[in-house]
Amino acid sequence: MHARSRNYVSEAEMCKLESVPLDFGDYHPLKPITVTESKTKKMNRKGSTSSTSSSSSSSMLDPLSSVLDGTDPLSLFAAAADPVPTTATMDSTRKKRDKDDSPAVGSDFEPWSSKRGEILARYTTTEKLSINLYMGSEKGKAATTGSAVSEKVRTRLEELDDLEEGSQKELLNLTQQDYMNRIEELNQSLKDAWSSDQKVKALKIVIQCSKLLSDTTVIQFYPSKFVLITDILDTFGKLVYERIQSMCVDNRVSLPDNFSPECVNDTAKETCLNWFFKIASIRELIPRFYVEAAILKCNKFLSKTGISECLPRLTSMIRGIGDPLVAVYARAYLCRVAPIKYLFTTTCFCLLFQQIHGDTVQNQLVVQCVEIPLYLTLYSPAIDWILQCIAYRAPEILLTEMMERCKKLGNNALLLNSVMSAFRAEFIAARSMDFIGMIKECDESGFPKHLLFRSLGLNLALADPPENDRLQILNEAWKVITKLKNPQDYINCAEVWVEYTCRHFTKREVNTVLADVIKHMTPDRAFEDAYPQLQSIIQKVITYIYDFSLLFSVEKFLPFLDMFQKESVRVEVCKCIMESFIKHQQESTKDPVILNALLHICKTMHDSVNALTLEDEKRMLATLINGFIKMVSFGRDFEQQLSFYVEARSMFCNLEPVLVQLIHSVNQLAMETRKVMKGNHSRKTAAFVRACVAFCFITIPSLSSIFTRLNLYLHSGQVALANQCLSQADAFFKAAVSLVPEVPKMISVDGKMRPSDAFLLEFLCNFFSTLLVVPDHPEQGVLFLVRGLLNVIQDYTWEDNSDDKIRIYTNVLHLLSAMTQEAYIYHVDKVDSNDTLYGGDSKFLTEINKLCETVIAQILDHLKTLGKEETLKRQSQLALYFFNTILAHGDLRNNKLNQLSVNLWNLAQKHGFADTKTMVKTLEYIKRRSNQPEMSHFTDLALRLPLQSRT
Repeated sequence: MHARSRNYVSEAEMCKLESVPLDFGDYHPLKPITVTESKTKKMNRKGSTSSTSSSSSSSMLDPLSSVLDGTDPLSLFAAAADPVPTTATMDSTRKKRDKDDSPAVGSDFEPWSSKRGEILARYTTTEKLSINLYMGSEKGKAATTGSAVSEKVRTRLEELDDLEEGSQKELLNLTQQDYMNRIEELNQSLKDAWSSDQKVKALKIVIQCSKLLSDTTVIQFYPSKFVLITDILDTFGKLVYERIQSMCVDNRVSLPDNFSPECVNDTAKETCLNWFFKIASIRELIPRFYVEAAILKCNKFLSKTGISECLPRLTSMIRGIGDPLVAVYARAYLCRVAPIKYLFTTTCFCLLFQQIHGDTVQNQLVVQCVEIPLYLTLYSPAIDWILQCIAYRAPEILLTEMMERCKKLGNNALLLNSVMSAFRAEFIAARSMDFIGMIKECDESGFPKHLLFRSLGLNLALADPPENDRLQILNEAWKVITKLKNPQDYINCAEVWVEYTCRHFTKREVNTVLADVIKHMTPDRAFEDAYPQLQSIIQKVITYIYDFSLLFSVEKFLPFLDMFQKESVRVEVCKCIMESFIKHQQESTKDPVILNALLHICKTMHDSVNALTLEDEKRMLATLINGFIKMVSFGRDFEQQLSFYVEARSMFCNLEPVLVQLIHSVNQLAMETRKVMKGNHSRKTAAFVRACVAFCFITIPSLSSIFTRLNLYLHSGQVALANQCLSQADAFFKAAVSLVPEVPKMISVDGKMRPSDAFLLEFLCNFFSTLLVVPDHPEQGVLFLVRGLLNVIQDYTWEDNSDDKIRIYTNVLHLLSAMTQEAYIYHVDKVDSNDTLYGGDSKFLTEINKLCETVIAQILDHLKTLGKEETLKRQSQLALYFFNTILAHGDLRNNKLNQLSVNLWNLAQKHGFADTKTMVKTLEYIKRRSNQPEMSHFTDLALRLPLQSRT
């Protein structure tokens, strides 16, 4: 192949875009868009012409917004759907009150639904439970239309009596899960009975379920039982309300949200009264109370003041419940269904604390073997809910009033705990010392004081107490916490107060707290049962102390980490610390304290990797370790930096992405050294750079991914070449050449197997670009690397239907053409390439031409093999590709080359597979080039290149 001589400078000038001066005027891309709108009016009269009116308007709105008239389709849908009441909204009636009942409940009010799961998870039992199942009755399922009203009433009352006369079956020895399944079955039975118009059966089921709330046989399960049963009551109340509401629909217009009783028709009112009369006939107090409370909202259909009139009566009914636990949960349910503004009529629950210490309750606790502290915790969900409803957006004076009530009750611990849980944290924090005084005076035998301090600590984590009181508050609280003997009680309380300490105090106080935690949790390996709390403590410490030089100067921080003996937990803690470091560390560091500590933490993460570790987990660990490595910098002390990388390589050898990062970091270190020395290495820096190169050369073979190795060999060879390490660069390139035959046919990419040809083609093209500037070794002969690579490509087994081998050979022609030029298109600074070494020597050019002939012969042989009918299209594409290569790089004044190009052109069109547009554009390009100086021979070539039509 006779390569044409290239003048790269003149070609670059010729290919530059023509610069045209532009007058922007008032135009600016960020200015408001000016839209010109044209309207054409067509006249119906014969002979009339259309008139066009144009108007220009400048607006901040873009054209798409103007089409939507300022509203997007989703907003329109939401606006259209907003006024229409749906049955789905009925389920949230306890969260969203009507205006005529109470002020709207905001997002700052924690709904009951968020407490439900916590209660079910906390109050469990292993004891056996019992339940009464309704067996059903055929009475009343269908009534004749001719029966009298009095007969209907009599029949329904008999059905209600039937429930109390044995139409039920008692199931004994149920596990907790069985019990919950049975309750769910009852809930479904209620819905089925209602949908099949068996209203009396539905009422029977609700009455039966309500009766279960009077049973405290397994007392520690009572809060969970309350949650399960009241779910059924809520369903019943919703069904009744929707039934009556549906009867108020007139001319397909439903009642508005804020309807008045005058809007309700007589039929709906009569049905509503009928339900209340049915419920009033229930004999037992507890089911009568719960079922009426469930449909309390239905009073809206009868009277504006119906709810407020019923609440005092329902509150009085609760006083008839002898068991204080049952009574307090009844009050909690009333608070759930009553509008918030009426809750002051339901707050007379202070007397229940006097009942708790009565003989009846004490005897019951003895029988069930329940201690009084555990028993008192059963009251917490109910009292917390009642006080939350009372305290919602309440003035400070109400908190003061509640504190006075607590004092009158002798600082009852249970009530005090609920007050601190219910009221806003700002109110509690402002009176922290008052609450501490009240906690001190509480009776220790009942509700434990450490739980009171825990509740106070939760408030102080959300709001700040007065600055002058902060240290005294910590001292008073920690006096109690540190005396706790039970490790679980201690850690539950300490976990909360660690956040308070970190928020308001220095590392000295934090260190003291951590030391105390270690002291309490180390004996008998108590820490093994408290990993979640210990993790929470670590999280809080690094949240507030994110300066890691300060964090690791906390003496007890690393000993605290030693308590995490379980590997999985230890790794999670280490990940948490590293994430915080990467997030908050803004500048690189060389602090030995930080480096040693974080190396230890990263080593812990690395050592957790084994054969069963998931790839995603490995990737996450590697990312965290790489983030740390990138943040380490010793400035100009490059030798210390290299020593760190060597140590890191020995510590993290099982994570391949970390080794890759270390190789890149060392290459970057070598280039920084070159930059500092401005390319003129001294004996010392030259030796250091060679050490960097040796690091890479040793590390790369340990990687498993073959393309990662190939690319790193190439990259590291380029770095070695840039630093005038020529023999080392040759070693990298030889290693890359010898590795090519090992490339498999299929490789894994993102978990899927893909052919490797495209990746190999990309790598080889990059490799050829580098080989242009690599000088020949004096002992290896001319173009020894290129020849070696061509031999490897020749011997490599390619896919039968792949043309990548020929595309590679074509790229080799590009390389050989560039090598024949007097001055190469690019160079490496202070490295003499072959254009300088050979100086255009004829023997060198002859060797290149021989290589070109060999490569061209290989290409032509391959084109011949594509002469079969099924491969003609590939033949056409490759022929045109090869033609373009000759056109760009060959000297077409050579007759043989000129004739070869004509033959390739004809071959591309021979069987009609050539793209006509591409051929036309190529021919036009040749004609344009013929007008340039020294390109006149393109004119003759253009005449010899016919265009064949497909027909």
